[in-house]
Amino acid sequence: MTMTHVGGCAAPTAGIGAAEALFHSLSDGARLAIVRRLADGEARVADLVEQLGLAQSTVSKHVACLRDCHLVQGRPQGRQVFYSLARPELLDLLASAEILLAETGSAVALCPNYETGSQTTTGARDE
Repeated sequence: MTMTHVGGCAAPTAGIGAAEALFHSLSDGARLAIVRRLADGEARVADLVEQLGLAQSTVSKHVACLRDCHLVQGRPQGRQVFYSLARPELLDLLASAEILLAETGSAVALCPNYETGSQTTTGARDE
């Protein structure tokens, strides 16, 4: 599989399904934080920087990725752009993820194939 950089995020281009690309676009904590914030209403990059405590370049990069994936849309107003969620179904997906996470408890965080940032995975797991 090769990777290309489209709109600030690495997008796999071969041997990948649409579902994998969707979940890849949501796999970054900063992008998830942006999506969660935009669920409350539209915001400018400056608003996201202030509210999320991220660097302007980081927010811009991740908003571009989400926009390129058609999950976020921009509404120009004068010299500013107000971003919002492009698809309300994204909120349903996140709600379903919350339910799944509540049902599985820490099983996802303990999965040896994925590192959640709070632990280092070694491939071995205590049973």
